[in-house]
Amino acid sequence: MRMALELAEKGRGWTSPNPMVGAVIVKGSQVVGKGFHQAAGKPHAEILALDDAGEKARGATLYVSLEPCNHTGRTPPCTQAILKSGIKRVVAGMKDPDPRVRGGGLDFLKRHGLNVSVGVCEDACRRLNEIFIKYVTTSLPYVILKCAATLDGCIATRTGDSKWITNPLSREFVHELRHTVDAVMVGIGTVLQDNPQLTTRLESRKGSDPLRIVLDSGLSIPLDAQLLHLTSDSDTLMVMGRKAPPEKRKSLERLGVRFLALKDSMGEIDLTALIGKLGEMGVTSLLIEGGSRVNASALRAGIVDKVYMFYAPKICCGGIPVCGGAGVNLMEESIQVTDISVHRFGEDVMIEGYLKKATGSSQV
Repeated sequence: MRMALELAEKGRGWTSPNPMVGAVIVKGSQVVGKGFHQAAGKPHAEILALDDAGEKARGATLYVSLEPCNHTGRTPPCTQAILKSGIKRVVAGMKDPDPRVRGGGLDFLKRHGLNVSVGVCEDACRRLNEIFIKYVTTSLPYVILKCAATLDGCIATRTGDSKWITNPLSREFVHELRHTVDAVMVGIGTVLQDNPQLTTRLESRKGSDPLRIVLDSGLSIPLDAQLLHLTSDSDTLMVMGRKAPPEKRKSLERLGVRFLALKDSMGEIDLTALIGKLGEMGVTSLLIEGGSRVNASALRAGIVDKVYMFYAPKICCGGIPVCGGAGVNLMEESIQVTDISVHRFGEDVMIEGYLKKATGSSQV
């Protein structure tokens, strides 16, 4: 199963809205077939493993990180192929969390005489597909907040300068995150200050660009902003207030920009409503790379599932904080982050954790 999980990881960033899945076929003590789901619409991991094994699959055991499908989507059901192959035993890491199909594939295989078991390395299997799990059970995107700060909690100096807080290794990891998610979001303040591209730029391989989302209630984005003039397979979505100037919208439309109009209050977009709309649009995951105001709004709205907090060995002695606003009155009112893990990127430290009431891997 650990080998299946390693294989599944190879599909990260390419399989959405499908889960990442790996499969290994073992006969006796020998691995005779391997496969992983490479992209939505392409063959599932089980099919590739069966093709790899050929006739050696007969009488063998199939290890797969997620319950085999028993329904026809973009591809035929895997359970039928498993039966035809002569596989005698199936070991699944976890059941499919989709309420429409949960348990159906394993039940089908049991009814047809296969030895079936489930729950091997289940925690690791669930964490692998935490995005998929949340989306299919709630129809809402999995939300990750990423932030880079100095040791005294500043995301920029008092003048707004933030290039660069963290080192190249940390920034490369952020581009891996962009490759993983469906969408990345910033506020108009970040666009005006940093003029970002919000694309995926990996050193060693090609990555996929996420949908670029900008919170801009009044459509104040400059028409020469970098993210409006990119060669990219993904789009730019401006989230605007309902009173945004129509002439500016027409100018942006000519640049190929998409729009979503939502209720705003004092120039601040309703993020809870936004998350619902993104889910309806098929966005399964969102990476927030906002500034102080957007970070605070997202956390207060309770939409964040997971955080990646980078800390560089620098001290600003004052500057722009991670979260703006008044903050809580009492420490006991603070948002609790759980299931913590700590990573090093050179001299930078990154804390990864889940919001206590969010549907992270340990809560799903």
